[in-house]
This record gives sequence, C-alpha cells and structure tokens, in this order.
Amino acid sequence: MRKTIYPEEYQARPGTHGCLGALEQARLAPPLCAPNPAVGCVLTGSDDDAPIGCGYTQQTGGPHAEIMALRDAQARGNSVVGATAYVTLEPCSHHGRTGPCCDALIAAGIKKVVATNNDPNPLVAGQGFARLRAAGVEVDVLAADDPLAIESRELNIGFFSRMVRKRPWVRMKIAASLDGCTALPDGTSQWITGEAARADGHTWRARACAVLTGIGTVLQDNPRLDVRLVGAVRQPQVVIVDSRLETPLDAAILIDGRPTLIYTAVQDAPRRAALQQRGATVVYGSGPIEAMRSKVDLAAMLRDLAVREINELHVEAGFKLNGSLIAAGLVDEFLIYLAPKLIGQGLGMANIGPLAALSDAVGLAYQSAVMVGDDLRIVARIPGRDQF
Repeated sequence: MRKTIYPEEYQARPGTHGCLGALEQARLAPPLCAPNPAVGCVLTGSDDDAPIGCGYTQQTGGPHAEIMALRDAQARGNSVVGATAYVTLEPCSHHGRTGPCCDALIAAGIKKVVATNNDPNPLVAGQGFARLRAAGVEVDVLAADDPLAIESRELNIGFFSRMVRKRPWVRMKIAASLDGCTALPDGTSQWITGEAARADGHTWRARACAVLTGIGTVLQDNPRLDVRLVGAVRQPQVVIVDSRLETPLDAAILIDGRPTLIYTAVQDAPRRAALQQRGATVVYGSGPIEAMRSKVDLAAMLRDLAVREINELHVEAGFKLNGSLIAAGLVDEFLIYLAPKLIGQGLGMANIGPLAALSDAVGLAYQSAVMVGDDLRIVARIPGRDQF
C-alpha cells in the first residue's frame, strides 16, 4: 500500500519541513482549483526558518499558490527579499489565465526555490526553473522517489495523467455489499452503505473535475450527482454516456449552471437542440468502425475530455457501463465501499465476465483500506498506471 507521509518523519531532515508545509497547503486546493493542479507554497526567511507566508492555488483564473503566499507575507508585514520559496510544483513560466509565477518570485526578490516536482505541462516543463536560474535564483528539486515528491504527484495524479497520457485519471466509485452486490435484482440500491461512507464519497466527488455516469443510471435512479454532503466551492462537471440520446429533459442531473456533457452515438438534431436548451453540451462521439456506431467510443471520449481540461474523472455508473470501461482498460483506480451486509442475488459491480481463465482477471494493487463509519473503503489501482 502507498505510504502516507506524517510530519514527524521530516523533523530531522533539514530543509524538508518547508516542502511538507507546502504539501499541507496544497491539500487544501483540490476542491477549489480544477483544472489547475493543486499547488501549495510556503515562504521562509531561510532554509530552516518559520513560515513568513503561505498559500495555495485558488479557483480557475485566480491566483496561484506562489502569488497567494507572497500576498500572505505582505499582509503579515513580512519582507520576502532573500527568502526561500517551497512549492509542490515547478512555478509556471507561461501566460495562461494568469501571469508567470516564476516572474513574480523573481520580482519579489526570492533567492531560493525548493520544489517537489517538475511541471509535466509542455508549456512549462523545465522553463520555469530555467528562468529562475537565469535570474540568479537557486533552484533545488526533490528526487522523483522522495516521499514528498510522490505525495505531491498523488495529489495531482489527474493533472499528471492529462499532461503525460493525454487522458484523465479515471477513478471508479462503487458501493456494494460484502458479497459484491451493488443493488437488488430490481435495481434498488439506496442505501447499501451508511451515511459516513456516502459523505466520504462526496469528498472524492468534490476533488474530481467531472463525474461520469451512464444513461441507465440516469433513467433508473434520476440522480443529481452533485456535491451536497460536504462543503463545495466548485461543483464538478457531469458527463453522461447516452448512446441513443435518451436523457430526459427534466432529469435531475441537468442542474442549471452546471456544465454537462452528453456523449452520444446518434445525430438527432431536434433532441440535441432540446438538451442544449437545457444547458447541456451534446457531443456526437461514435466509434470509427461501422459495427461500433451504435455505441459511444469510450476511449475517444476520454481523449476529448482531456482536451476539455478534465484531470480526474469520477465514475458513478451501473454495472454495464462499469464493465465496458473496465473491459476497454480505461479505469485506473477503484474506490470501493463495502457494507457489512450480505444480499445474495443482486446486481454486481461490473459486467466483465465470464472469463476463460483466472489469468484473465483484472489485476489490482491495494493502495489503502480503512473503515469509514461501519463500512470498509478500499482504494485499489491498476499496477503501473501511476508511473508518470
């Protein structure tokens, strides 16, 4: 299992407490900053001084972590001339929605930058460090296998996936009984898990850029798939796989003002226009082969979502779509809540069988297993998918 980093492990390591503080700042950003990476910054007077300014990346178009830390230091009346900046990602060097953070650090008189990771964005990719060094700023970057570097990448696993693989990090959430049933034979599934597990699931929803479901779930459960059980500054987008364009115009999932993408395999102009009147964006995304034209090309959908700046895609779907995504090798990680119940006959987690041999089973690596209320939460992923 992946090891969680605790502060006491770094008390004896000179120059690392600032990176740890920056990581703690970065952990505050995921519900807020998408599609930007979750970055934290801590400013200190020198390598071992107490923080004089802290910050983390704000909402899209808002200040990045470095700017927030500089503003925090100014608000406290602290000079940052000659200070050290600890950041969890290479300061950006390009003009996007905001100006380059490396230029702001140089202008402020920062003399040293310690970063946990290089930025995988091709628009940055070492240029931020190069510009800092050219201005006389000392730059240190942690080794890729340093625990703090690993933790920082984990926090931004979707951003790294989008930049390196050109597709989102796909996390599939499943709530099931101990014997693997997600619903009764008639589809009834509320509620298999307890309140604590449901609230925890909303926390994972909140960090995602988008929540994906299928038309079967929309018609059967009429869900909202928004973040309600925990505080949310930003609601994730919604993605619906709807091959025949059957999403009802009064579906609860079509929340006013929330971006909704509907991927379909049919060109039904009147239906498309009606759904777009409800605020949805309908994407015609059928497969390239004639035999596939009745279904959405799921791999092509993920590529399109990456272009639309979706980092983490949180899947909450039925066993059919789950099975299709798994069979296509498109799921990277599983977030599974197991309730202490036995249902017997019912709907399973995913329709992926039957297999001809045990060697054909989908192999996973456990990342964590913890109790959430009365339920067990397991996080497991496809081995190697996180090697960016």
